Amino acid sequence: MKLLFLDKAEMIHDYPDRKLHTVSEEYSYPSVIRLRRYINIPYNKIVLSRRNIFKRDANTCQYCGSSYNLTIDHVLPRSRGGADSWENLVTACDNCNVKKGDRTPQEAQMPLKRNPFRPVHITFLQSILGGVEEEWKPYLYM
Repeated sequence: MKLLFLDKAEMIHDYPDRKLHTVSEEYSYPSVIRLRRYINIPYNKIVLSRRNIFKRDANTCQYCGSSYNLTIDHVLPRSRGGADSWENLVTACDNCNVKKGDRTPQEAQMPLKRNPFRPVHITFLQSILGGVEEEWKPYLYM
């Protein structure tokens, strides 16, 4: 609201059923705003951590889909040069992790449900908010 009052942003979309009230005025409640001048915000990369890997993989085993006794698995095992990276770590249940052992998913004939990837901030925004509102999707490239 402050950016709108200072004329540093313009309202693109509002919530039609919500209003902000002052003593003498009523204002539309903004949902999407656009800055009038671009401001470069340096985004920090999402930290590679056990918790963030679980969050990226929606707390489910990437081999069988289970959500119990979860751990982290290296797609390419460390003994074969596999690194601790977003692209090589997945969530796995204890049973699948033991079954896969020191093999690749292809060798163990255990295909991944989804290939591991480096998440972006939008992914984590969705998980925190429980989804993204329909009005926001065109602006978030969804």
